[in-house]
Amino acid sequence: MAAPNMRIGLLGGSFNPAHAAHRQISLAALKRLRLDQVWWLVSPGNPLKAKAKTPDLETRITIARAVAHHPKIVVTGFEGARAGALSGSAYTIDTIRFLKRRYPTVNFVWLMGADNLVSFHRWRSWETLFRLVPIAVLDRPGYRLKARASRAAQRFASAAIDETDAPGLPGMEPPAWTLLTLPLSSLSSTRLRGGKEATPSSGPSRKAAKAAKAAKKEIKQAVKAAKRRVKKDAKQAKRDAKATKKSKKKA
Repeated sequence: MAAPNMRIGLLGGSFNPAHAAHRQISLAALKRLRLDQVWWLVSPGNPLKAKAKTPDLETRITIARAVAHHPKIVVTGFEGARAGALSGSAYTIDTIRFLKRRYPTVNFVWLMGADNLVSFHRWRSWETLFRLVPIAVLDRPGYRLKARASRAAQRFASAAIDETDAPGLPGMEPPAWTLLTLPLSSLSSTRLRGGKEATPSSGPSRKAAKAAKAAKKEIKQAVKAAKRRVKKDAKQAKRDAKATKKSKKKA
């Protein structure tokens, strides 16, 4: 739910899995953009990423809520329901259009990491998306210069604002965007899953590597706990359904 004139940041992704860096950039966005809330839009999948074994949407949402653990961070999987209804993928451009129709008086800001800006020109209708909603790009290790040199950044260079003016971004007429610098975290969903990804040339510090290892262990435990919870809820739902059926027969 959203009230008129609220300032809401939208952070989309598969969240496979959600981790501390997602929470870090969300808290930074809340403070730097003076947002009322940040919504994590957990998507069914990413059309630009190779298909891999992905936990079901409900499991990823459960883990994301455990990681977020903040009253102003709202985790939602409504994109999955929309994609199912439309028999297709939930593209960001469609999600933004839907939210702007549903909440015409809310000031939305699209949030994304600097690594996503590098490949943003590959997103469906990316130029239209820039003109639909203000965008805040949050710094990621090794991507600051690449983001500034990206095709999207060059295309909308005239719409860039200094990060000192970031508090006014939610109320600006798009296209409008900024790159926010912040303390960096080397955590990523790919690394936590044990996959390969590009890393900064300086390499992770021993402290960062230790933190990543600990986070990966926590995520695995959270995944197992979420799966157990989902199975338990499913069994309880079946028992409730049987009990309801029996009570109807007796009636």
